[in-house]
Amino acid sequence: LTTALKGQSQARGAWGELILERLLESAGLIKGQDYLTQESLTTDDGRRLRPDVILRLPDARHLVIDSKVSLIAYERAVNATDDTTRAAAVAEHARAVRTHVDQLSAKKYEDTGKLITPDYVLMFVPLEPAFTLALETDSTLYEWAYDRRVILCTAPTLLVTLKTVASLWKQDRQTKNVQAIADRGGALYDKFAGLIDDLEAIGLQLGRT
Repeated sequence: LTTALKGQSQARGAWGELILERLLESAGLIKGQDYLTQESLTTDDGRRLRPDVILRLPDARHLVIDSKVSLIAYERAVNATDDTTRAAAVAEHARAVRTHVDQLSAKKYEDTGKLITPDYVLMFVPLEPAFTLALETDSTLYEWAYDRRVILCTAPTLLVTLKTVASLWKQDRQTKNVQAIADRGGALYDKFAGLIDDLEAIGLQLGRT
């Protein structure tokens, strides 16, 4: 964790993506089938986007999850040796979260022309104390982000969402299996009905003979 917080932005991003992927797996979702990672998208207006996770939903719908949250200021706040330094770092941390919300909102994944998504994106904060500290510092942060169609979430709240999606997929597959069984049963019935008609026709011909 310390290495991830203090390392290069690429290392921090990889750490957040690792936590996110573990949550996806814990929910019972299958990579490449139920969700895609680092999928490159070119929007209808020529923009290039690369969301961390595209979560597939039944009926060809999608949900975008982002985990690239800067925690540099949070690390400074935790290790500050005096109140003044800590207060400055805490305020910077809250601003960093707001900045990322703005950047995420500006991507407008719902308008890409490639995804059928709700009018919001999930912004995953992989470290719950960092999420709590940001909300304590900026009490309007959650509502402000929601107004910009970004929902802030941590591991526990995101896991509930992911398990709900996994449950939807399970129900969808069961429904499709039941429908497939019904279709095959109907086709088998039609074959039996056709066979009986043929046998009756043969019986009539034998009677005439």
